[in-house]
Amino acid sequence: MEIKKNSIYTVDETKDMLKISKSTMMRLIKKGMIRTAKVGKQYRILGKEILRVVSPKLEDKVGKAYSKARVWVHEGVDQ
Repeated sequence: MEIKKNSIYTVDETKDMLKISKSTMMRLIKKGMIRTAKVGKQYRILGKEILRVVSPKLEDKVGKAYSKARVWVHEGVDQ
């Protein structure tokens, strides 16, 4: 499926494109990793935002944040 940068996608369409679960999708939205526009009670995502999410720069930031959180959690467990 081709992502058109000026098209608007729903949460379900986006999660299918990214091959992630609905809960992961909502977590990314709530954390601000994916910027959305809320229309009524639904989120809409611009195609170029999806393309930004899959860029290597953001992927690196996500990896670093995940590693930090993992270390923090494991340090808390060891104590």
